[in-house]
Amino acid sequence: MNNKDENKSEDILKLENILNNDNIVLSIENNLEELLALIPEINSMIGFEHKHPHHHLDVWNHTLLALSLSENILEIRLALLLHDIGKPFSFTEGEVRHFRNHPKVSSTMSRKILLRLGYGEKFINEVCYLIEFHDTPISSQVINDNFELAYKQFLVQKCDALAHHPDMLEKRKMYIERLEKVLKR
Repeated sequence: MNNKDENKSEDILKLENILNNDNIVLSIENNLEELLALIPEINSMIGFEHKHPHHHLDVWNHTLLALSLSENILEIRLALLLHDIGKPFSFTEGEVRHFRNHPKVSSTMSRKILLRLGYGEKFINEVCYLIEFHDTPISSQVINDNFELAYKQFLVQKCDALAHHPDMLEKRKMYIERLEKVLKR
């Protein structure tokens, strides 16, 4: 264990051990019981159907697909793991389910989870920003104000977008391609 790890709680080390893996989905599947012990709120995502034409997977499998597309960057992986955790608590039922305000609900829930696990305020603020704005187009103002954060937001958005229904990706892919050009430096 290095000095940086000495200040981390046992729960944080367990979670990061699960998330810091080249095959993130296999790691989660092999450690699901431990993950659910750390973040029991995930249980609500498992098997919770989107009932929406832009999604072909339930909330949990959408999350796993998004994670499978991610780079091994802790903030990105945590944001993706938790980005839709509020969906089971923020939907409107109808012929098509709508999840208005789910990014804010997910961010609020994630803040409580990350505090409980023992993460620091600066780290929590960044992850919760990425969650709260995972569906918000990235403006040139955001890019100019904090390029690094805007780039992380882009990475979260890209993985999330590509985990949507394959037949509904055209607009999302165009947005990703356009933003990718803007963010190349």
